[in-house]
Amino acid sequence: ITSPVAFDILPLKLHPFSQSTPTGLDCMGWKRRISAPVLADGTLDKTALTDDVGSEEDLYEDFRSSNHRYGHSGGGGEQLAINELISDGSVVYAEALWDHVTMDDQELGFKAGDVIEVMDATNKEWWWGRILDSEGWFPASFVRLRVNQDEPMEDYPLKVEGGKEDDSRRFGMGQSTKDQMRTNVINEIISTERDYIKHLKDICEGYIKQCRKRADMFTEEQLKTIFGNIEDIYRCQKKFVKALEKKFNKDHPHLSEVGSCFLEYQTEFQIYSEYCNNHPNACMELSRLTKVNKYVYFFEACRLLQKMIDISLDGFLLTPVQKICKYPLQLAELLKYTNPQHRDFKDVEAALNAMKNVARLINERKRRLENIDKIAQWQSSIEDWEGEDVLVRSSELIYSGELAKISHPQAKSQQRMFFLFDHQLVCCKKDLLRRDILYYKTRINMDDMEILDVEDGKDKDFNISVKNAFKLHCRDTEEVHLFCAKKPEQKQRWLKAFENERRQVQLDQETGFSITEVQKKQAMLNASKQHHAGKPKAVTRPYYDFLMRQKHPTLPTTLPQQQVFMLAEPKRKPSNFWQNISRLTPFRK
Repeated sequence: ITSPVAFDILPLKLHPFSQSTPTGLDCMGWKRRISAPVLADGTLDKTALTDDVGSEEDLYEDFRSSNHRYGHSGGGGEQLAINELISDGSVVYAEALWDHVTMDDQELGFKAGDVIEVMDATNKEWWWGRILDSEGWFPASFVRLRVNQDEPMEDYPLKVEGGKEDDSRRFGMGQSTKDQMRTNVINEIISTERDYIKHLKDICEGYIKQCRKRADMFTEEQLKTIFGNIEDIYRCQKKFVKALEKKFNKDHPHLSEVGSCFLEYQTEFQIYSEYCNNHPNACMELSRLTKVNKYVYFFEACRLLQKMIDISLDGFLLTPVQKICKYPLQLAELLKYTNPQHRDFKDVEAALNAMKNVARLINERKRRLENIDKIAQWQSSIEDWEGEDVLVRSSELIYSGELAKISHPQAKSQQRMFFLFDHQLVCCKKDLLRRDILYYKTRINMDDMEILDVEDGKDKDFNISVKNAFKLHCRDTEEVHLFCAKKPEQKQRWLKAFENERRQVQLDQETGFSITEVQKKQAMLNASKQHHAGKPKAVTRPYYDFLMRQKHPTLPTTLPQQQVFMLAEPKRKPSNFWQNISRLTPFRK
């Protein structure tokens, strides 16, 4: 492998050594670029550092005149430390943060939680690793280095049916060794939380505060797009780390009881949902701004004035996304080294499940927001649309299919396509010649309806014989809609879908899920542009562009399918109208 290519964003990793941090690196594996004299007690001489950095204006002029490149390669020290261990014969393990889905036989596929033996970390972006008998390249940003590197591979993690660890293997480890392992994990949790707080503070004070002083460069709307609700996350994490430190036993770390802290803050951690959903927009806005030199110089000046580590702003903004999906992995490792008799065992076990649920909830909200673009595209394909947009009231397609609709007063039967969204049922008619074209006919407000199962036979209200039928009855107007499916199983799917629709509405109310007006308008605008273009537009991935701006000629050339959360599904390719609809529905017609 030749020399590594420049890579602006280094992954948020836990340091590979349980007791100390590699020289020149902070606890997350990032190399510091700022140099300053070191005093006798090991601290930095801040006055010398301040004088060396200078003012923002000086930095701006310096960068402008030198045509400074935004985003330095940084890192390197961690890769050297890992490769030194490997070359000395040590085995280095990493744990997968996300699924890596690949069809390339040169790449190593894995699922979140898998343990990978790192065999070569020469390159910053792609490492070479092994799982059992499989070897290949994998993206370094998808993994975290294990805290306890000295634990044998065969002991990590041993699972039995039901997903629980084998107690016999767990108790096979000496108690003093196990206490030391728990100490390592506790120390890691505390130290990485403190470092994370420092990074959040740097973003809020180093970037946001400076940006607000420059109204000529940034609007409040732009700052909201770039930084999301990171200031709320900073306030939440400050309280959380204080709670952790109160539970931290400095003299005997293995006796610390931190599980209750995660349980106490599990609801507040849901604020990460908003941040993660906004993060793709932040990346696109940053990508747009950094095409202009003055923004490049300004962001770099902010970084240096705040004495921040050598990664670009988009790298800092990625840390909250990585942090929230790292908690389940940390807690799983903590539980592994916690005896059932330990006072913290039940809380850690409950905290692990709670944080998995938080990640699952955030992932579900992300999926819902991705769906609104598909719904907007679907609506733009419907001819003769009338009334408000679907997104005004709905954000999820529950089910779709063909039904016979029977209308008063002649009890006339009409074949129609129906699309059940949360809050509404949309009725369309197929074109007689081109069956892939739909015309809008009407919609029904599901909030006012009750579902009535109709037995096969003669219906009293419509005075006709029906089969596989059900009714929608309006509680306010007493209006009744009669529908017939072709098969009994189709009817049951519709009845189940109506139950799911009410359940979804109730869940959204309980969790406070909503789509902003800006998101709705943007989705409809994008769909309108694609519709006028005359053909479906290929789905682009600007969100992931920043992960790999350059590719090494000897490394994989395809961009890995990074998932923001460990439970995320792989991205699918763009498809036509009917495939889009089938994807949005939980059933198959």
